[in-house]
Amino acid sequence: VQLQASGGGLVQPGGSMRLSCTASGRTVAINAMGWYRQAPGKQRELVASIIVSGTATYAHSVKGRFTISADNAKNTVYLQMNSLTPEDTAVYFCNADVGRASQMYFGQGTQVTVSS
Repeated sequence: VQLQASGGGLVQPGGSMRLSCTASGRTVAINAMGWYRQAPGKQRELVASIIVSGTATYAHSVKGRFTISADNAKNTVYLQMNSLTPEDTAVYFCNADVGRASQMYFGQGTQVTVSS
């Protein structure tokens, strides 16, 4: 499975941004897709994930501000980020959970910087 992310960049505090990630390859075996992020000096953390049925989960820090959605026909997952704060600044990585063994795939990271 290959993951191609797009979006990211610089946004002011309180602003919004949308990330997209399209999967290719063995997409029929995808169980779930999601987004992780890694800020400088911190461990990578799960931001949000969505399983093929549409059920989504969120990190406590983004609940109510971020929304993950998926277009299964396009093998694409979106992360709508609202009310961004400087604490959301990080490299965001698209992720796919694939197959019975739940093998994890990551796309290239995309930088999100929240700053005035």
